[in-house]
Amino acid sequence: MTMGRQDAIVDRLYRLQQANPDIEASALASLDGLIMASALPEEAEEDRVSAMSAALLALSQRIAYELNRGYLDQVFIRGTEGDILLMAVGSDAVLTVMSRRDAKLGMMLYYMKRTAKELIQLIENN
Repeated sequence: MTMGRQDAIVDRLYRLQQANPDIEASALASLDGLIMASALPEEAEEDRVSAMSAALLALSQRIAYELNRGYLDQVFIRGTEGDILLMAVGSDAVLTVMSRRDAKLGMMLYYMKRTAKELIQLIENN
């Protein structure tokens, strides 16, 4: 990935967080688990987050397929200290977002879907 494209993706992740203050951090990973870009806190291990995100998305896609639930739209994890949402970005990447526990899920999904569309354009336009 070229540095200009990576910078554009990082910029888009930060704009996602600015658009919705409930979003605390975000990352974009390839489906093979490699970090493409992130706006994660310093203490977060990018490589670990990206690998786990890709694995969880792949497993969730498999479950949806096996149970005849159609194409996987998103994965939602609720923790006592906040939520994590994963969304496929085309067929090449996964968007991971961390949010506050009391975040409005509908608004987060709206901003994530809008961002995913923009990220697809950045990823596909080599």
